[in-house]
Amino acid sequence: MDEGTSTLSYAVHGRVVAKYLGQLIAMLAILTLAPLGASVIFNEYELSLRYLVVILVLSFFTIPLLRLPVPTQVQTNEALTVVALAFILAPLFMSFPLMGEGLSFLDALFEAVSAITTTGLSTLATVEDKSQTFLFARAWMQWYGGLGIVVLSVALLMGQHMAARRLVEPIGGAEGLVTTARAHARRMLVVYGVLTGWGLWVLWAILGDFSSALSYGLSAVSTGGFSPSDESLLGLDTEIARWAVILLALGGAIPLPLYYLIYHSGWRQALTNRDLRAFDMELRALSLMGLVGGGILAWRLDAWGAASWAESFSQGLLLGFSALTTAGFSNLEVAALDPASKLWLMGMMSVGGGIGSTAGGIKILRLLIFLRLVQLLIERTALPPQAVHKPRLAGKVLQEEEIQQILLLIVLFGLVVMLSWLVFVLLGEPPLDALFEVISATGTVGLSTGITGPELHPLLKLLLCIDMLLGRLEIIALLVLCYPRTWIGRRAQFR
Repeated sequence: MDEGTSTLSYAVHGRVVAKYLGQLIAMLAILTLAPLGASVIFNEYELSLRYLVVILVLSFFTIPLLRLPVPTQVQTNEALTVVALAFILAPLFMSFPLMGEGLSFLDALFEAVSAITTTGLSTLATVEDKSQTFLFARAWMQWYGGLGIVVLSVALLMGQHMAARRLVEPIGGAEGLVTTARAHARRMLVVYGVLTGWGLWVLWAILGDFSSALSYGLSAVSTGGFSPSDESLLGLDTEIARWAVILLALGGAIPLPLYYLIYHSGWRQALTNRDLRAFDMELRALSLMGLVGGGILAWRLDAWGAASWAESFSQGLLLGFSALTTAGFSNLEVAALDPASKLWLMGMMSVGGGIGSTAGGIKILRLLIFLRLVQLLIERTALPPQAVHKPRLAGKVLQEEEIQQILLLIVLFGLVVMLSWLVFVLLGEPPLDALFEVISATGTVGLSTGITGPELHPLLKLLLCIDMLLGRLEIIALLVLCYPRTWIGRRAQFR
């Protein structure tokens, strides 16, 4: 950093971070009431005691923090720090009740991180011997991790001011479409709730078992992928049930603001609105990539000759959409796939769903912008030097700042994957399967070749936890949290 930039940068205010972290901790305490209630209903009172302890500890920390003065402004690094701390502290607290199932602290932490980041990877040999509370708690954590603890807090607890807006989307996004951050967060909560309720109703009608519908439904809409069965989608008896789960995951991978805009303005007006073409492009690209990617997987499965073309086509599409939406439900043994199919799945897992959805990955819109920049680079070779040819997507001129952010995020995503993969290989894991596992974690997908399990080296378990957090926080927030100048340096006047 040059000297001029250093003089203009400010470290975070501890009071600001503490104030809004207290809000998020309060929300976490409220959300923990659900698994507490489930443990009471299922007569699993030892787990009830653990959840009660977590709620009391969270409340103890929350009360003094909520009394701090409300700042009128929040710096970007303060917002990113609060968001990062929320996603780190939440799994740490939730590890304690999960340890009531006989898990070690590391395995409990891994499950909690995987749940709250909506990844779905697990180090457990089996989940079918676990309590009903445990299965519900994992799905519940994925549900509120999918919407985001921050969005829930803004929607239900925080006031209507610019600080709340900065917390919802610290580096900018779709919030320009609404008047206040709280209004936006509440609309997203309503959309998410309606989508969840509709999905649960459909799954309950198909499965006839509310408990299974709840576990699969909460994990699907959040594109999380945890299942009450060791066989994931194969734990469901019918193809209709499996498709219902994947279609619900597809619904979660579509930008949530689009649902509100379609309801508010109508389908045609929302998708023909010039300002909303990006949403339309994402929706079309998501559908096309899922069909094409699933079709290629189906072709590879059919080449094995293990099933009929119809069965291969269905399995390929299921797995393809599961990877692209980053839901991570599996309908076959991923470890048995040929190398070409694994590489193809890695590409789909890296892309992910739409911006403003519950999906992970680098996001489809960012990929489209990157491809547009490549196209522009080629086109400029045929233009005279003085020609002005600005990058556009969906009729909108792309600003230099957002281009830089997108390119930086893609580069950082690749860097995280490569460095993590190198550690796996150095510790003796098979190179291709190790790369698959790292991309699955960083993309918050959850598909596994079998490397992630009880025998995985503790260092690699911790590394995957970091990858999952980096993927959920889109890397920047965690880097800001660890950056020394975030904490050390002169501070702006507190307002």
